[in-house]
Amino acid sequence: LVRSEVTRSRAKSKARAVGTLTMVYDHHVRELSEKLTDIQHELGDKVRSTLHIHLDHDLCLEVIVLRGRADELQGVADRLLATKGVLQGGLELIAEPADTKAKHPHPPH
Repeated sequence: LVRSEVTRSRAKSKARAVGTLTMVYDHHVRELSEKLTDIQHELGDKVRSTLHIHLDHDLCLEVIVLRGRADELQGVADRLLATKGVLQGGLELIAEPADTKAKHPHPPH
């Protein structure tokens, strides 16, 4: 529990973080899919992956994996969730350990 609370508090700061943004939206809203895609393209390498699922005739679920500064990712999530046609969603952030690069010397993707 303590580790979880420390991680949550770091994720509210300028600490590096990874996160998932989950959204449910009505794909019949005019140009919504294009707006969501455009915003993601503007974010560049902050967007690591996206999963898109058709729930039914009207609704889609999208999960976006993000990486960057926690406060910036929260701003991105707020912007996407406020887009007209997005019905609900949420962001789950996990602060990266401070010594991530020392343990994982792989080149960036």
